[in-house]
Amino acid sequence: MRKLFFLSLLAIGVRPVWLTAQTSPPVVEARLVMSTDALHAGSSAQAAVVAAIASGYHINDHKPTLDYLIPTELKLDTGKELGLTDVAYPKGTPVKFEFSDQPLSVYQGSLTVLAKLEVARGVAPGTYHLQGKLAYQACNDHACLAPTSVPLALAVKVVAASVPIKHVNSDVFSRTKSAAAIITK
Repeated sequence: MRKLFFLSLLAIGVRPVWLTAQTSPPVVEARLVMSTDALHAGSSAQAAVVAAIASGYHINDHKPTLDYLIPTELKLDTGKELGLTDVAYPKGTPVKFEFSDQPLSVYQGSLTVLAKLEVARGVAPGTYHLQGKLAYQACNDHACLAPTSVPLALAVKVVAASVPIKHVNSDVFSRTKSAAAIITK
């Protein structure tokens, strides 16, 4: 009987709330990019997570204002061939919300997290896959959604030392020069 009820609702165009939520666009979309088209064994390059946060939402700073807030965090699974070090999160923007007595440090609109990607010495030329996620909790002015994450993946091409490396994604890395200085030290 219950099954027949839901099928009749769907047939006339009424969707239960839980079904609508599954098809709504994500609050955060993110991608992982590198500053070069390839790497040599024993070298490093900048990597960046470029995220877009849906209008009307914010996510907490990596170092949230209050202890109980869930931080935004880059989590990557690295192996013996690839390593990620010196992750640099931007400083959030303080925003006053009705539900808090003090402004909270949050990210809104867009977010770029920089890191240093390193290839171990002696790694053979080939393509290596890096996977992970950007974990966050999204909120609007009235409520917070459950903590979640956006999956990230990057194919890292390692080439022989004689192959020249080209700079790519200059639009991402030129916007973040001050944080990039931290990463290249």
